[in-house]
Amino acid sequence: MSSTRYPEFTVSGSPREMGNQIGEQAGDLVSRFCEVALESANRMATASPEFAREVSAKSLEFAREYSPDLVDELEGIAEASNVDILDLTLAQVRNQFTDDNDNACTSFSASPSFVSDGHHIVAQTWDADPALDEVTIVLTRKPENAPDYISVGQAGLIGYMGFNAAGIGCCVNTLPAPIRGIGVPHYFSLRRLFEQTSLDDAVHAVESAHRAIPVNIMMTTPQGPANIEATVDEVFLLRDENYLVHTNHCLHDTIVDINKDFPELCDSYSRFPRMTELVEQSAANISKTGIEQMFKDHDGYPGSICRHANPDDPKHGFIETVFAMIVDTQAQEMYVSRGNPCTAPFETYRMI
Repeated sequence: MSSTRYPEFTVSGSPREMGNQIGEQAGDLVSRFCEVALESANRMATASPEFAREVSAKSLEFAREYSPDLVDELEGIAEASNVDILDLTLAQVRNQFTDDNDNACTSFSASPSFVSDGHHIVAQTWDADPALDEVTIVLTRKPENAPDYISVGQAGLIGYMGFNAAGIGCCVNTLPAPIRGIGVPHYFSLRRLFEQTSLDDAVHAVESAHRAIPVNIMMTTPQGPANIEATVDEVFLLRDENYLVHTNHCLHDTIVDINKDFPELCDSYSRFPRMTELVEQSAANISKTGIEQMFKDHDGYPGSICRHANPDDPKHGFIETVFAMIVDTQAQEMYVSRGNPCTAPFETYRMI
């Protein structure tokens, strides 16, 4: 890591034009991300190169039926980056090979009445493989027929965490639950969510996808805090007028029993009450500085909210907080720490 800021890029125009511009500006990073995704797939016993290519091809067709415009953009990225479209698709579907995913996060959303400056806030730590840092970028898209959208994520992803100009901000958590394996990659439904302007339309964008994997999406919207727990078959919405907290287990009453069938992911059951406690201690006066402090919390170290490598955990011990982010949709800014928030500063990224 040579900087506390991620590389920043801006693209605009039609889907194909935006894809071409991403490839032209960040093609080396896109190519490297494809290599990292393949390395990750090859570490999984179930993901031979032939199997990975089959999943990529079939999922691409589901994505094309769901949103041909987004596949057009993806093809533009592949074209300008000089990478095979199925290699780039593999980067979108790498989490579809097993229901034992490695990303673990702590997220929350707060209403204006719970925030010191009266703004809508959504925030999270992103706990994952630190190898992904080298291919992470901040990207602003200015599409022709949807709100402008800024995200932080890996170069070549069709969509990831961030916010749009209509006031919808989203963070993403792994949700341990049954997978379908082949279907619309969740990055596509997340991107379609950012093309919306209301909570109802955002939920419908997720519902209408033949989802390959479950996912949790923590949101801030013009209608207030919201959290989507999406299994492959159904979508469940959590609401609260003040705030919501989520880690990596199901909370909705209808699907909470799923937790019995899946092992705890990265201290999820201890991170959830700890984050809730820290939010409650804010006394309905949450600030950006206060959120930064929450994300630096080491209660339960190394499996804390600010997560560190744990050599005593042979399965998930490599996972660290790769970045933490705070989204303020009214200020049209997000604040991101490149690395553990206990040591890395939160840099400001603005919608350009």
